[in-house]
This record gives sequence, C-alpha cells and structure tokens, in this order.
Amino acid sequence: MLHIGLFDSQIIAQNLINGADSFPLLAVPFFMLAGEIMNSGGLARRIVTVAMTLVGHVRGGLGYVAILAACILSSLSGSALADAAALAALLVPMMVRAGHSRPHSAGLIASCGVIGPIIPPSIGFVIFGVTGGVSISKLFLAGIFPGILLGLGLAVAWWWVTRNDPPSSQARAPLSEVLKALVDGFWALMLPVIIIVGLRFGIFTPTEAAVVVAVYALVVATCIYRELKLSDLPKLFISAAQTTAIVMFLVAAALVGSWLITVAEITHEIVAMVEPLIEHKTLLLLAIMAIVVIVGTALDMTPTILILTPVLMPIVKAAGIDPSISACCSSSIIPSA
Repeated sequence: MLHIGLFDSQIIAQNLINGADSFPLLAVPFFMLAGEIMNSGGLARRIVTVAMTLVGHVRGGLGYVAILAACILSSLSGSALADAAALAALLVPMMVRAGHSRPHSAGLIASCGVIGPIIPPSIGFVIFGVTGGVSISKLFLAGIFPGILLGLGLAVAWWWVTRNDPPSSQARAPLSEVLKALVDGFWALMLPVIIIVGLRFGIFTPTEAAVVVAVYALVVATCIYRELKLSDLPKLFISAAQTTAIVMFLVAAALVGSWLITVAEITHEIVAMVEPLIEHKTLLLLAIMAIVVIVGTALDMTPTILILTPVLMPIVKAAGIDPSISACCSSSIIPSA
C-alpha cells in the first residue's frame, strides 16, 4: 500500500472486518472443536484401533495404520492440525517401540496430515469456496477420490521405505477381534457417512455439517463412550478458540492482500504470463501446481489459498477448468501446518 501510494488505515480496517464476516467461515471453529472432542473423547483412538486390526500385522504395519487412520480421521474433523496431533500422540511412540526410526515415523505422520485438507469435510475447501465463490458442497464431494489417491501414494512410499525392515511382530488379528474393533468404533465410523449423505442429498449445508460434526462427536464422547467429562469442555473450547483465532486472523488479513492484488492489477500480469497455456489445460494445471509449491514453501495453507485464489481463479475459469478440480490439485500439494 505504501509502494503504490494507497495507504489508508480505514481500508485496512474495513477489509479486516469483511474478511472474517462470512457465514460459511463459521464452519472453521466447529470443525476445530470437533477435532478437539474426537481426540479427547476416544473417537480418534478407536479409529486407530480399527486400522490396527486390519493392517497392523503386515511389514511396516503401523505406518499403514497411520495412513488408513488418517484417511478416516480426515473425514471426521476436516483439520490437518487435529488429525496430525491425534496420530502423533497415539502412533509415534508405538512406531518407535516397534523398531521404526523416529524421523521416518514423524515424517509419515506429518505427511498423513496433508490428507486432512482434501477428504471432506475440509477447512481448506471452506476457505477456498468462500474466497473463490465456488460451491463448498461440490468441493467436498470432489475431494474424496484425490484424498484416497494421496493415501495410496503414501502407502507406496512407506512400502519403499520399509521394504527391508524385519516382518511385523504383531500377529494377524482374528476375525472376532476385527469385528469387535468395528463394533466398538461404529459410532465414530458413522460420522463420515452422515456427512457425505447429508451433503449429497442437501439435508444440511457445509456450515451446518460442521455443527453436526461437533454436536455428534460431543454426544458420542460424553454419552456413548463416556470418556469425556463435562468438566473437560472448557479446556477444549479454549483450545479450539485459540486455533480458530489464528486461522481467522489470517483470513481477515489476507483480504487486504486480495484487495491490493486487485488494485495493483497483478492478476492481469499473471494472466498475461500464463496466457499461452490457457489452451492446454494439463500444462496450465502443472504451472499452477508449480506456483503453489513455490509459495507453499513460505506460507501455510490458509494464506496461500487466500492470496492465490483471487489471482488464479480468473485464469482457471478462462481455461474452462472446473474450479473444484484446481482446488483439489492445489490443496493436495500445499504444505500443511
């Protein structure tokens, strides 16, 4: 603003308020709260137990447990932070005791967190939908298959890393134990079904889905699993509020940057730069991915989405690419917190 001679504190204040004043963004605090409840209320632990009984016996099995659990948890909380925190606390010590190196274990868990912004519900898709004016429900449904592909890619990478490791010391779980884990984790596993069915048939909006997730997790954790006490709720509310505040300050401040991008006509310059690729959709998507990788090395997911979406969305629309496809491609390679 100083460089182009448009510094005005009133513009900053107005854009900060407008950046956070959005009904769809109410999904962010509820998804954050749902993640906190699931970690403390036993839902996340039961998801890991289900994965353990299914693939814990194969070579490097705990790594596959982490990947499978990450895919399931991603369909519950929508937060990479919540998923990574749950998996790290539960699985890293187990993986180290099983003989895996701590760097490999931590690296895998951190990589699994990237699935969080892809498989619905996703906080990243909520922010992208608000910023780019794209249907959030459509984004949610478009993220299922790319998220599964990410999980498969991580599984292949983990197989390569552990191909020379000794066989797993854990025996294959008998069918009775698998069924017991599925029954015990039934209420946690039902949550993604409720979300997908509710969104697909228009029972609730993505913002309302976040409330459904939080309330459902609270009821299951307190009334069914009974691992969460009402006296624990203030601590969870504070933790969710702190994380939400960080995200919402980024969202609010990024709108100032978006306004400046528009005023400075940076969009037109970038459009001119990639205009030769508009007729070649694949090359254009590869160029967008390269830009996101470069920016993502310095910025977290939220500011990257908020800054690049106003710049790249006109290009994507001009090329005739479905915005939900570009969102999935970009979100899957943004380094996650």
